[in-house]
Amino acid sequence: MAFIADFHIHSMYSRATSKDMDIEHLNKAAKLKGIDLVGTGDFTHPVWLNDLKRTLIPQEDGLYKYKDTLFVLTTEVSNVFFKKGRVKKVHNLIFAPNFYVAEKISNKLSKFGDLQSDGRPTLKMEASDLVEEVLGVSDEAFVVPAHIWTPWFSLFGANSGFDSIEDCFGKYTKYVYALETGLSSDPEMNWRVSSLDRFTLISNSDAHSPSKLGREANVFSQKLGYKEIKEVLKMKDSKRFLYTIEFFPQEGKYHYDGHRRCQICLSPEESRKYNNFCPKCGEKLTIGVMHRIEILGDRKRGYVPSGAIPFKHLVPLSEIIAEVLNQGVDTKGVEEKYERIVHQAGGELKALLETSREELSLMASPEIVEGIMRVREGRVRIKCGYDGVYGKISIFDKGERKEQRQLNLF
Repeated sequence: MAFIADFHIHSMYSRATSKDMDIEHLNKAAKLKGIDLVGTGDFTHPVWLNDLKRTLIPQEDGLYKYKDTLFVLTTEVSNVFFKKGRVKKVHNLIFAPNFYVAEKISNKLSKFGDLQSDGRPTLKMEASDLVEEVLGVSDEAFVVPAHIWTPWFSLFGANSGFDSIEDCFGKYTKYVYALETGLSSDPEMNWRVSSLDRFTLISNSDAHSPSKLGREANVFSQKLGYKEIKEVLKMKDSKRFLYTIEFFPQEGKYHYDGHRRCQICLSPEESRKYNNFCPKCGEKLTIGVMHRIEILGDRKRGYVPSGAIPFKHLVPLSEIIAEVLNQGVDTKGVEEKYERIVHQAGGELKALLETSREELSLMASPEIVEGIMRVREGRVRIKCGYDGVYGKISIFDKGERKEQRQLNLF
């Protein structure tokens, strides 16, 4: 029985998040999605930490539980510091084995920033110092660089990052075992960079609302406790870590280069023709993830390193249904069909990834089933995201959608 984990989310105490990002709503969303383990996010925020202490029940394996869902203590912090003549902005995830350690980490980090101002606090400290402080509290805690390719706040970001992990973490690089790929890249893109081979690549939703939970996630072969999770990531254990669930990276909002104000989206090759300036207004382009991969990569597309953890792309079920019905994702018709499929399949991810065509045909219309099958096979068309604008997925062409609308009238 697969064990699905989404380690990186945010609570209602982070900026630009839904008021429904509380434990009750996270539990309901996890059940709908078919997710077994959810990161708490934001444990550095004192009010959220108190909510977690009051709500979650400790388990013997270092995890916590609320009703049907297991939780692991995690948080994201924004490290902002000056190094090599430039301001660097790197986001990092912290995993903690228990509330005692989480609270001690928070106390230490409070010297470097206001933890109450945001669930994802800004800390005026180097990323390497963060690892030192976290390990100084407990060697069971660990740090994972977050969404490592996004332009503005990441390890390899074009605007404020580094060209190597060692440049960022120095002597503490050996204590970094895993990297989060982010929505705008997938493992295949990261495999082009040979210096990343020793790291375990994980994928998480970075959800700011319950509906986004599990849009990226990690699939393990069995239930894992806290120490086992750390061991699997440290050892890059492909027997227990089966695969990651991925966005199509082109759909991520920083996949290609571009300039949102001018609605300009460019491939790396096209950007270079314009010396990375907007051809419409002349301002600098926001350099996306694919461009950074091209710069730092030393392998051709399609290379698969030894011991790599596999991955599977998906499109959220509600988006597939919405395209078939030609309705908005949040409309009643889409929600009714979504709930029917999810309840019969035993979770959205199971419906998208595992349920057979024959079984799905008993739950949904032939058009929805065909949409799910096409996504599994990668038969989609994608308009790439750029400069903060999400890309768009199309599963059916215009002619097919017209036929579907006519069928839906009967």
